[in-house]
Amino acid sequence: MTPFSRTLFFLVASSVLSCRTTENGLRPDSDGVVHLTLVGTNDVHGWVMTQEEKFPNGTVRYGGAATFAGYLKLLREENPGGVLLVDGGDLFQGTLMSNLTEGSVVIDAFNALGYDAAAIGNHEFDYGPVGPQTHATEPGMDPFGALKSRIAQAKFPLLSTNIYESNSRLRPSWLPGDGTVIIERKGIKIGILGLTTPQTPTTTLPINVATLRFAALGPEALGSAKRLRERGADVVIAVVHAGGRCAETKDPSDLHSCDTETGEVFEMMKGFPYGTLDAVVAGHTHAQVGHFVNGTPIIESFALGKAFGVVDLFVDPSTKKLVRERTRIRSGIEICETADESTGSCDARKLRARAAEVKPVAAKWLGKPVEIDSAIAALLKPGEERVALLQNKALGLSVPKTLGRNYDRESALGSFLADALRTMARADVAMLNPGGLRADLNQGPLQYGAVYEVLPFDNTVATLDLTGDQLVSLVRAAYSAKKGVFQVSGLEVVLEKCPGPSRLKSVHLPGGYGVDPNARYRVVLPDFLARGGDGLGPVLATIDPRQVDLGETRGTNLRDDLVDFWVKNQETFSPPSTGRVNIMDDGKPCVAADSHGNP
Repeated sequence: MTPFSRTLFFLVASSVLSCRTTENGLRPDSDGVVHLTLVGTNDVHGWVMTQEEKFPNGTVRYGGAATFAGYLKLLREENPGGVLLVDGGDLFQGTLMSNLTEGSVVIDAFNALGYDAAAIGNHEFDYGPVGPQTHATEPGMDPFGALKSRIAQAKFPLLSTNIYESNSRLRPSWLPGDGTVIIERKGIKIGILGLTTPQTPTTTLPINVATLRFAALGPEALGSAKRLRERGADVVIAVVHAGGRCAETKDPSDLHSCDTETGEVFEMMKGFPYGTLDAVVAGHTHAQVGHFVNGTPIIESFALGKAFGVVDLFVDPSTKKLVRERTRIRSGIEICETADESTGSCDARKLRARAAEVKPVAAKWLGKPVEIDSAIAALLKPGEERVALLQNKALGLSVPKTLGRNYDRESALGSFLADALRTMARADVAMLNPGGLRADLNQGPLQYGAVYEVLPFDNTVATLDLTGDQLVSLVRAAYSAKKGVFQVSGLEVVLEKCPGPSRLKSVHLPGGYGVDPNARYRVVLPDFLARGGDGLGPVLATIDPRQVDLGETRGTNLRDDLVDFWVKNQETFSPPSTGRVNIMDDGKPCVAADSHGNP
């Protein structure tokens, strides 16, 4: 046989092998195993449109469904018929285009991308009833109306096995099935189970989920995985709206930088028999995870449609078992339409530090150009046009210097907003939860859309009339809830570095004056907090309801009230002086990093 004949024979034989179907219906690849490509996203929060950042040498464009479709196309070409696409939850809340359609535009995009399943996240409950009301204000209003509409619209299942009615302890009748689904790829039956963080009652508007109970993740995952195996699933995957945080992702087997003791997804995995789950796509903490936990790959990506992760799974066609030693994780893959030529990155945060050197070029991945999906771009265009006028509405104000947020410390943005809220409401104290601030307020002429990105939630302005003792109890609860560092105005606090029940060491009025336990203090905050969100519920339950004004009768929201206040007063947006939140640092590491993020 000539060298050419041998080469031709090898190519034909490989082609036949890659296309053949075994007696049990499986379709192995050329190396004799079945390759499955699990693609995971999470915490899109309505960002299905492309984002951009201008640099001196051009514009970096990143994120969005049309660009992500180009990456999916390459993966589907790499593994025809073997790609599985799932999301870890929090699909909707966060952008003007998504919020005005109560998430409908996101489902349209996910349908077009071909998602197979998604977890139900805590913010899936934010919209409440269908229509402008964020919660049921009249008899007959359905607090799950908007979510039900999205479930009916989706061509893929929204899953959660651990949601129950509080009274009956049964699954809600409006939630289809048991929170699991079995699909097939290349003859392999793949079971998918969904889970929702038990933190949901404190991380969405509490009134919207008052009739629900969110069971613990571990037992639910264990039971659902067992049932899926009994129904014939060869591979079991969990999509979990609960996550963790890892400072390092270079070595997927090295967990030393991960919050393994407190991260919800890591806690869930404790005590599982080996092989209970074959892969996990997580969410909720807006952090990157790409690690093996007791042999199980877990991926989570940064939020807002900017990145995704991949787990390559390989199945033995004779046993239908995973060849676990071949499992591969590709985490934190940036979604770029254009990227910096020298680094290949489109992460605007990283590129700003070397802005003058950034040279945007068309993005490539897997050695091929990333093609924008014109059909998805056309699908989104009407929605983008509908919100453009409001998004680009000039407010006649300018931000002289970017006001940045910081989830874990006092921030210029948080202090500025808290000061503005306190002044506007003529209050003694203002409090803002850090998870309510979703973007920096960038330097330059101020447009309404920029404010919306910072404050996308339709919270009302609530006020509390508290005694000094009650105020101190409320502040203590805020900093004990492991929800990041609350931003305040009218107070000075000292905190321990490590989160925990006794984190608050002291609280004073500005200038070091003590809080008078018998005096009355007017406290202004978003109604999300006044209704018990982010761990304030136990303290608020002890306060006379007559001391609470939820601001419902005004018919406005915190964001628009602040905009009107700024325009009327021609706000200068100067960064406030620092020092109202002081963190004690003894140089010792915390026992375990907290699992919080921007849920």
